[in-house]
Amino acid sequence: MGVIKTFRSVVQFDSITLDPVERRLKRAASVEDYRRIAKRRLPFGVFDYIDGGAEDERTLRRNSADFSDIEFRPRVLRDVSNIDTSTSIFGRPAEMPLILAPTGFTRIAHSQGELAVARAAARAGVPWSLSTMGTRSIEEVAAVSDGDKWFQVYTWKDRGLVRDLVERARAAGYTALWLTVDTAVLGRRERDVRRGMTLPPKIGLGTLIDGAIHPSWTIDFLRSEPITFANVVGRGTEDGSTAVSLAEHVARQFDQALSWDDIDWLRSLWDGPIVLKGIQTVADAKQAVAAGVDGIGLSNHGGRQLDDAPTPISLVEPVRQEVGADATIICDGGVRRGSDIVKALALGADSVAIGRPYFYALGAAGERGVDHMLRFMRDGLERTMALSGVRTIDEIERGLVQWKR
Repeated sequence: MGVIKTFRSVVQFDSITLDPVERRLKRAASVEDYRRIAKRRLPFGVFDYIDGGAEDERTLRRNSADFSDIEFRPRVLRDVSNIDTSTSIFGRPAEMPLILAPTGFTRIAHSQGELAVARAAARAGVPWSLSTMGTRSIEEVAAVSDGDKWFQVYTWKDRGLVRDLVERARAAGYTALWLTVDTAVLGRRERDVRRGMTLPPKIGLGTLIDGAIHPSWTIDFLRSEPITFANVVGRGTEDGSTAVSLAEHVARQFDQALSWDDIDWLRSLWDGPIVLKGIQTVADAKQAVAAGVDGIGLSNHGGRQLDDAPTPISLVEPVRQEVGADATIICDGGVRRGSDIVKALALGADSVAIGRPYFYALGAAGERGVDHMLRFMRDGLERTMALSGVRTIDEIERGLVQWKR
């Protein structure tokens, strides 16, 4: 009896979890875990579209790796019993300095796509962004989310279409614009080349085999309405209703003549904040401020455009030193933990933006996965602040971190 009593005192069996989504999320302790689960659940081509970068993917890897070159200088005995992660972004309240960046073709990860992510962002109290190449329309998202919503603009050759999109975003209550400036042409994404990836995925023998291996994704895909570029359906342009090569689509539709002169044109259409997404040098950051934009999106498109471009985190401090307090700086790329948010803010960013983390979480567990990921980010932010000896976002300052020697 003594042995049995001892056994019972040290052994506890887990309760059986019948909900498959909950089972998956119980095993997710990091963004890398969401990625691992998504890789198992999504067709190979779909996962590689989300996960891949340009050419040899050196910049893709460095975007996150460069955060590891920064170490903390924590303070102790600071009474961190009350941690406040709240902030404001362009004068609007946010529960933490985190923005969900725009991602194209989000419904390839889950049929709810942008609707699921927007709802999760609203619950978490952070801004969410809809891409021009989104698979749910401006109005569809506005109908399901009363949270802070931003719209991302690609400058198409059809400027009438751009004007229409911006006007629709304003009418639907979107509060800020991203203007993406790093896609004059599409970067060479060699995983997509090898897979023959199109949007939406073409159905062929390889696709059928891939679908059979990933039945839950296939059933979800087949039960939902066709995937299109929802904001341009019926506009006489490629809307994704037939399979297209993304590189060819960009070459045909995007305006390679986009220049600094076009900032004034966009400002004439929009009186809210404008963020240039894709700034990769101090010189361009300075010119952006001179052009009157409100935000500088330090971004290399998630390592998907120019391989060996500078990483966003490496630009934060020199850009802040150059522009001073004249613009909002958003570090867009490589953030995988709450501690990364603190590092970016300590170097001078006002906020960070993430794309792949929520895309992985959506592919891993749908809307509940995005909720789980946002809690993970919030928990990590609070924990890092407490362990570093800071209680509010305003207390995060340059002396908190240093670059490793």
